[in-house]
Amino acid sequence: MAGKKIDTRAPGLEAGVALAKWLTGKEHLHYGLWTGLDVRAANLGPAQEAYSQKLFALLPQGRALRILDIGGGAGETAKRLIGMGHEVEIVVPSPYLASRCRENAVGAKVHEATFQQAEVTGPFDVCLFSESFQYMPFAVSLPKAKGLLKPDGVIVIGDTFRPEGFVRGAERAVGGGHALGRFRAFLPEAGLRVESEEDVTDAVAPSIDLEQAFFNVVGVGMAGLDRELTEKRPLLRRVLVGVIGLFMGSAARDRLARRLRGQERTADAFRANNRYLLMRLGQSA
Repeated sequence: MAGKKIDTRAPGLEAGVALAKWLTGKEHLHYGLWTGLDVRAANLGPAQEAYSQKLFALLPQGRALRILDIGGGAGETAKRLIGMGHEVEIVVPSPYLASRCRENAVGAKVHEATFQQAEVTGPFDVCLFSESFQYMPFAVSLPKAKGLLKPDGVIVIGDTFRPEGFVRGAERAVGGGHALGRFRAFLPEAGLRVESEEDVTDAVAPSIDLEQAFFNVVGVGMAGLDRELTEKRPLLRRVLVGVIGLFMGSAARDRLARRLRGQERTADAFRANNRYLLMRLGQSA
């Protein structure tokens, strides 16, 4: 019976969480804001803290809130919100991330499901999408989020969008997200309006340079190991390559190789192909 191909997303998430904690002491998975900071690993924590402060400034102020953190990562944001006196529920589909949320965000109710499938009971003051909005169809996520809000509740989004004029090429451009024009056009249909919006693309973009630098460092080590095996253990190398091929498809191998050796993922490429927006959506009258 043929073996199943390896899904690299789950171990990638686990590795990302472990790396973030090793670098910063926290399990944040989101980008940082790099204004005034040198782009190096030691500043990842301050950059992510600057992002969190910008995000929290979009929340209604001066009172305790009931917040639904949709796609809540490893629970670090929810932990901060609980520490600020808010009541938080988290929706996250990954069993591993759900377990991290339960450990990090003690007191939060965790729904281990996609947002589309999650059985959540409102009303909430805030539905929060922090770098999770792009992973679900907005024609589904926005109406469902709006239906969970109190009459004066808001939706807060921090995520990338594809700008007007973006053309998808043969190679996947760095970044991602919904087409910004289509998203804006859908808001009135969903009964929503933009209350606040800030474009932080330039401040976020250096995160890509830091990410790519890390992958290139790993790539150097992998290339050295491959060279040693080719020269000194060619049979073992052939066996290892064959085993990897049984469990990882060629497309996944090609993507990994580009990540490890490539130089096309840069801050400038991110700026050219994305708009990173922090926004608060209110309900139309």
